[in-house]
Amino acid sequence: MKFLLALTILAAIAAPAAAQQPPAKPWSLSIGVVPVVGPAWQGSRDTALSIFPDLRVNYRDTVFFSIPDGLGWNVVNQDGWKLGPLAKTRFGRRESNGGSPFLIAGGSEALRGMGDVDLAVEMGGFAQKSLAAGRLRLRAEVRQGFGGHDGLVADTIVAWSDRRRDGTLAWYLGLRASFADAGFTNTYFGVTAAQSAAAGLPVFRTGSGLVSAGVNAALIKPLGPRGRDGALTLFSAYDRLGDAAADSTLIRLRGDRDQVTVGLGYSYRFSW
Repeated sequence: MKFLLALTILAAIAAPAAAQQPPAKPWSLSIGVVPVVGPAWQGSRDTALSIFPDLRVNYRDTVFFSIPDGLGWNVVNQDGWKLGPLAKTRFGRRESNGGSPFLIAGGSEALRGMGDVDLAVEMGGFAQKSLAAGRLRLRAEVRQGFGGHDGLVADTIVAWSDRRRDGTLAWYLGLRASFADAGFTNTYFGVTAAQSAAAGLPVFRTGSGLVSAGVNAALIKPLGPRGRDGALTLFSAYDRLGDAAADSTLIRLRGDRDQVTVGLGYSYRFSW
């Protein structure tokens, strides 16, 4: 999954399920679809339409799994704290159109000669603190990549939400920043000698540091009595690439450090 869109979904699409009636039964399943219009790849100046599946499974407030949030376990879950292990999947990037497997229209030819980036699994942990009766959320994640990249990634999120359960419109506002080491940034933004010859870009080796920082917002509308017919989420995000990414010759010559994404998601929850 493209990095920017993964963060967008992580921060914005997590809200629809929370806006619906919380299940009294221990297991819950949420199924949805999320059309997204945004950069074809992180740092791209070209736009693409992707349709992401939104599938999430929860066991009480203990174990969770979804495409944007990954697989995690709230080992500590008390006094507003949640801590535990976390594993996520980062889908690959194709040089032919710059997109992930979920791209259906648009795309970019700027990556031709750069080669494909394979799927990566990122394993690590998270810590989260909820304040103001759960409306304010502070979260940090650190993950080590395997497969498509072998870098270390860290994400921080500060989010404020009004998650009503009476069928009225709810909202979400989040600030986030992502950091990574050279193992990650060189995979997605570096230009090797071989890539330089094939793509016609100057050789560039990136370093570690800030990859991107941004803000995202969402409006959530539960459907039916107390959200029993699912929820619609309209969301948008703005990200600005940090120097660890934006200094790359790939971004300076063929990309854009300012990234804007918009999307509309629908999800429906079952419980048993």
